[in-house]
Amino acid sequence: MRYVLFLIATVAAAQSWRPAPVTLKTTWGEKVTPDNAWREYPRPQFVRSRWQNLNGLWDYTITPQTAATPARYDGQMLVPYPVESSLSGAGRIVSPDQRLWQRRTFTIPAAWRGERILLHFGAVDYECVVWVNGAIAGAHKGGFDAFTFDITAFLKDGNNEILVATTDPSDTGEQPRGKQVLKPQGIWYTPVSGIWQTVWLEPVPATLHIAEVRLTPDVDAGGLQVAALANEATPDDTYAVRVTATAQGQTVASTILRVNRETLLPIPNAHLWSPSDPFLYDLKAELVRVKNPWPTPTQNANTRTPRFGVGERNLYAKATVEGAPLDTVTSYFGMRKISLGVGSVNGQPVMLLNGKAIFQHGPLDQGWWPDGLHTPPSDEAMRWEIDWLRQSGFNMLRKHIKVEPARYYYHCDKLGMLVWQDMPAGFNHALRNQRPDAGEPIRLSVSREQHELELRRMMGRLHNAPSIIMWVIHNEGWGQYESPALSRWVKAIDPSRLVNADSGWLDMNVGDLYDIHTYHPDPQQPSSKHDRAIVLGEYGGVGWPIADHLWNPNMRNWGYQTYQNKDAYIAALKKKVLALVPMKRELGVSAAVYTQTTDVEGEVNGLMTYDRKFIKAEPALLRELNKDLTGEK
Repeated sequence: MRYVLFLIATVAAAQSWRPAPVTLKTTWGEKVTPDNAWREYPRPQFVRSRWQNLNGLWDYTITPQTAATPARYDGQMLVPYPVESSLSGAGRIVSPDQRLWQRRTFTIPAAWRGERILLHFGAVDYECVVWVNGAIAGAHKGGFDAFTFDITAFLKDGNNEILVATTDPSDTGEQPRGKQVLKPQGIWYTPVSGIWQTVWLEPVPATLHIAEVRLTPDVDAGGLQVAALANEATPDDTYAVRVTATAQGQTVASTILRVNRETLLPIPNAHLWSPSDPFLYDLKAELVRVKNPWPTPTQNANTRTPRFGVGERNLYAKATVEGAPLDTVTSYFGMRKISLGVGSVNGQPVMLLNGKAIFQHGPLDQGWWPDGLHTPPSDEAMRWEIDWLRQSGFNMLRKHIKVEPARYYYHCDKLGMLVWQDMPAGFNHALRNQRPDAGEPIRLSVSREQHELELRRMMGRLHNAPSIIMWVIHNEGWGQYESPALSRWVKAIDPSRLVNADSGWLDMNVGDLYDIHTYHPDPQQPSSKHDRAIVLGEYGGVGWPIADHLWNPNMRNWGYQTYQNKDAYIAALKKKVLALVPMKRELGVSAAVYTQTTDVEGEVNGLMTYDRKFIKAEPALLRELNKDLTGEK
């Protein structure tokens, strides 16, 4: 009887949910329901077979920050859409002096009994505390990165409760926030608060389990660098990880390494990943017990095989596995190398992919949606947009001061889309610097520390994506500081990718690229640099407002140059794109980023409207324009 009542209540709640009023809706947003909202496995590069999705209807309320835990809630909202969005069903702004509360119940499957239970959040913006059954399970600060709490100790039989309380300073603070502001206008958009990516549960073994598998292709060495890390350090030398790479179901390579160590997995005759051939290998990592491979200990520690080196790796590669795997995760990887090298213009380095020059052309991609804001309406919508760009002949996109859900990069990996990944900006407007300035602003230590923490998290969470070939640290002086130190730091952490220290503003003569922004009708040319590739980190901005597809017809709907009909729009677009051809040929320009994929709120610079329903420039036309740049047919 209790189950029947629960089912009736669930159906009634689902029937009462509806999107909040909004001017524009996407086709995918129109199909969203509490039963189908983001049901896909959220972590494609670290997959376990068992999990429980907690997306759906959550109770919510907004209170003053100083208020106690609420006794009553305002209603229900749909997670994982942010509370400000239409698809949440709430459509409410959370001010800096308020707190958003989100609550739901769940049960643990009987088959998970005796295992550790992990609670995962894809992202919560910005600072949150999480309770499980009234006890604090953990807290997190940062709006773009995934985090996890082990909630085993807080669970009980039957129904369990999760309560998430979030505060968000938006643009009153210096935290990384991207383009969110409390008063949207121009290039600044509606703020986002609370849960905005998938929430889910996962069982893992009660003792040790695999917590991270870090994959770095090393084409020059002929293999894949694999770091296999457990949830904790262990002195037990019988714990190891067996990694196996396969291609189209056939084993390519396999080895064993001690847990919490790194090794090179040879990939013979590697099939290299590229936009025109985005070939991916599958990988399985198994936590196993092995017969201790170390020789009998000796009195003299100096005579034993050193740990953390080739001797230890050789011992474990030949170790004997005992028993069945204790934990298994699956992943994938692409073998590719991004570097700088000699191009066709003497003295001007260019970007190379797998040792060959490749001109990279693609859009500035904001990643905003009229019905979901930061959260795409669906996985299908996200994939469609990336595929549309590939069909249009673009081989790259610049993910602009936003970090997407993990599945976004999975689709880029599968479809062959190169990604320049920006660090989300966060800054005090009074500290913004300009191109002619003699130096960079100085930021408070606490502000620097949070920025660097989140930068490091972004690089760690996204490390395995072969599509990401560049980290962009600063954009247009929005919180720019200490570029020389940060560019060296980022490069030291991840030498497998390029570093763009300062995109389009005060150039500090560091990093791998010299990057200018030019929104002139005739794009300006970057100066030659003997030690860096030269790129147009932003150009284009051809605007065309489309009636009945505007976020707010009464606001200023603008482009860097705005036209009112298709012929004028296409002529201006062609002029800008075709100007790149002699820059590539005569100057050795390596890449250009066109502003932008879609209109966003008051911006009408998109190749399509904000609702993705009106295409301003057809893929066939764009593909023809791209042929002489990217070389793809």
